[in-house]
Amino acid sequence: LGPATHPAVMDINEFSRPFTVTPDWLNAEHDMGTSIMAVEYNGGVVVGADSRTTTGSYIANRVSDKLTHVHEKILCCRSGSAADTQAVAGIVRYYLELHGLELGELPEVSTAARLFQNLVYQNKDRLMASIIVGGWDPHNGGSVYCIPLGGVLVKQPFAIGGSGSTYIFGYCDANYKPNMTKEECLSFVRTALSLAMNRDGSSGGVIRTAVIDEHGVERAVVPGNYLPRNFGVCDNKEIVFA
Repeated sequence: LGPATHPAVMDINEFSRPFTVTPDWLNAEHDMGTSIMAVEYNGGVVVGADSRTTTGSYIANRVSDKLTHVHEKILCCRSGSAADTQAVAGIVRYYLELHGLELGELPEVSTAARLFQNLVYQNKDRLMASIIVGGWDPHNGGSVYCIPLGGVLVKQPFAIGGSGSTYIFGYCDANYKPNMTKEECLSFVRTALSLAMNRDGSSGGVIRTAVIDEHGVERAVVPGNYLPRNFGVCDNKEIVFA
């Protein structure tokens, strides 16, 4: 056999051709691989989330805000596609504003949850959106609703979601108790989220929390350097935003 067809002969030009493998983050969508959580306590609701947003294996934003206002005292925690969840939250905010003007009072948290469910369920073949809704209204007080992928609507005393939630179901089941105080609920949420962030590669950054009650919304951030590196209780060093 001649050199051109012999299987042991290599083409030297192979070594000069450019490397053409494209990194996954160049074409991947903005994804909120995440840890989100909402818990009822005896005066309202605490919602919390990590802050890591990824495109493929690349961390696109390490301090993103996954807690989104949809009305004065109603927030949603978003996981899934960042674009999908932002679009759905914007639509729900628009309809809730109109609904609140018609009522002349604060809309119920259940109304916001039902709007999210309708949008996610009717577009379940086109959206990747999982939502937890938490808030306070004068008729029902604090309440939490979970809308996972597919559009099921479930009212729960506490809800967890995102890729990091798979690591903390046992912790939450063992440590949740009804009628917690505000301080107990904040500690429970922050410790659970820090444990999820320790184990889940798609979760990280800081912990953002919001306390929702009849007086309004109090937001805070626990910086990443104050989170426990191993199993332990979060020490609750926080930066509070009025």
